[in-house]
Amino acid sequence: MENKWLRAALPALLIHGSIGTVYAWSVFKQSVADYIGASVPDVEWAFSIAILFLGLSAAVLGHYVEKNIKRSALLATLFFVAGMLGTGFSIQQRSLIGIYIFYGIVMGIGLGIGYLTPVKNLMLWFKDNKGLGTGLAVAGFGLAKMVFSPVMMTLQKSIGLWQMFILLSVVFALMMLIGTLLIHKPIDWQEKPLQTPFQPLQLMGNMTFVGIWLMFYLNITAGLAIISQEKDILSNLTLQSGSAVFSIGAITTILSIDAFFNASGRIGFATLSDRLKDRNSVYQLIFGISIVMSLLSYFLPSGNFLMPVVLVGTFFLINAGYGGGFSALPPLLADRFGMKAISKIHGLALTAWAAAGLSGNQLASYIVHVLGMPYQTVFLAISILYVIAYLISRFMVKPTQMLIV
Repeated sequence: MENKWLRAALPALLIHGSIGTVYAWSVFKQSVADYIGASVPDVEWAFSIAILFLGLSAAVLGHYVEKNIKRSALLATLFFVAGMLGTGFSIQQRSLIGIYIFYGIVMGIGLGIGYLTPVKNLMLWFKDNKGLGTGLAVAGFGLAKMVFSPVMMTLQKSIGLWQMFILLSVVFALMMLIGTLLIHKPIDWQEKPLQTPFQPLQLMGNMTFVGIWLMFYLNITAGLAIISQEKDILSNLTLQSGSAVFSIGAITTILSIDAFFNASGRIGFATLSDRLKDRNSVYQLIFGISIVMSLLSYFLPSGNFLMPVVLVGTFFLINAGYGGGFSALPPLLADRFGMKAISKIHGLALTAWAAAGLSGNQLASYIVHVLGMPYQTVFLAISILYVIAYLISRFMVKPTQMLIV
């Protein structure tokens, strides 16, 4: 049966719903550090390396995804599952280097290939609603954290930390293999060679592309700075107040709900962009909301009775904007540069994600663990990043096109 839900939407959810568990990092990073006897900042590099190799592999292998999405989906499965298995055994052996290699490099390569694979396919199936299509493509990335965060916390307690990775690698292998079997481009779509060779250096010299890259980078950096620290921020507020503001159960629930906002933002903002004259306007909306919420979280005294509500609201809305930034990117690139080489162009844009992987959670970790400043300072730092991103979106990302033919 050939339809867009079976051949595009469901495979995307299965693949992204597996690899998106990288965003559950904050659920087990402290446990990993305690188990292997390392510091949290040292362990934090595993996540940064994973995001780095996500972006690099997407940029380098964009041409491979263009040629055959079934093969790229299978390759993503092999790398991601091998990374999960290797991480479990590395934790068992208390090897920080092993975690860097398997969680960071091997799994990171699987993340990049797996992330890129369903995106163009969905834009082809949803050609009249590209924003909705890409929203569906990457919604699984946000939903993964919501679904698997409580699962991971339960498994850590019931079977153990490293055993959790081994068990979940089997689950993700089954999910991604089913997605690989189902995924298929529309029958009437034929990949045609470009009239002129794709020139990435020329594209990276285009000011519109540079502007898109920069605002995408800043949105991810700011988002990761919060997403990677959510559990710690909520726990810290509870310690400061001296009362049970957020119980362990409440923190787990909040982490699941903000993942729902992440997924909803991916569908909602991208779908909204289908109805705007210029898709770039949706980024200005995302940055405006994020500026207001991050400044509220910074300036409101921690002892204020509204602080828990504002803090949780900030998490939810920043997660929504973070997710929306990802889903609105491919159709924005398609509007500016055409569809023929979109996987290659999208892959190059994802190098911003790679760079942000080195700066996002490391920024928050540096402010809190190295400088010894309170968690609220992170909100001030990201508000500045959002202001810069807004200005770039407003003045650098022009509506003119440079078609890749």
